[in-house]
Amino acid sequence: MSAEPRLAAVTPPARRSRLGRLFRRGPWELVAMVLIGLGVVMLMQPVSLWLYGQSFLVILVGTLGFVVVSHFPE
Repeated sequence: MSAEPRLAAVTPPARRSRLGRLFRRGPWELVAMVLIGLGVVMLMQPVSLWLYGQSFLVILVGTLGFVVVSHFPE
């Protein structure tokens, strides 16, 4: 018997399915954060009342999207 530690066999990472690659957290979190930021910019602009009114919907969609996406796998 030797005192050398044995290395475990390294298995290659499993290939992700096409659906698994589509629902990764990173890109969708970025989209949700951009929507939230866009909604805040729309809220603060002094030019259009329509943009101001729609900003609440954009912020809501971005926030709900972020909550949902935060449960996606990395």
